[in-house]
Amino acid sequence: MGEDAGLRQAMETYGDMVYRLALAQTQSSHDADDVFQEVFLRYLRSAPVFREEEHRKAWLLRVTVNCCKKLHGSFWRKHMVALSEAIPAQNQEEGELLALLEGLPPKYRAVLHLYYYEGYDTGEIAAILGRSPNTVRSQLARGRALLRDAWKGAEEL
Repeated sequence: MGEDAGLRQAMETYGDMVYRLALAQTQSSHDADDVFQEVFLRYLRSAPVFREEEHRKAWLLRVTVNCCKKLHGSFWRKHMVALSEAIPAQNQEEGELLALLEGLPPKYRAVLHLYYYEGYDTGEIAAILGRSPNTVRSQLARGRALLRDAWKGAEEL
């Protein structure tokens, strides 16, 4: 399979997943576009060989997380004021949930997204994010608790 065909297949198969994770992490469609491009540019440059499709998927998720971290840590990002953007929601309840998720710290947002939206278990999330499985389980529990408290607080208003 040629480089172009391999890249095209990876983008068709995993492009939505990469973009959703980038959007969840950056909370900006423009930044998510930049991360998406960087991920697939790295894919093209490195031309990795994978044992299986699950390995390709995990590699793309890991590179996406790393690109998001790099974006957040950049000098430009630290010295600018971002415009807020909403992630498009299917309905009002999902929109409220997404707004509450945006309020969580990034470390909780990442594990919740990978667990609930992408369907990874805690061991896989630990490998993708470079954290221990116990840390991921703790962050899932704390993220759920924060989300539950925020949801209850929003309902009381």
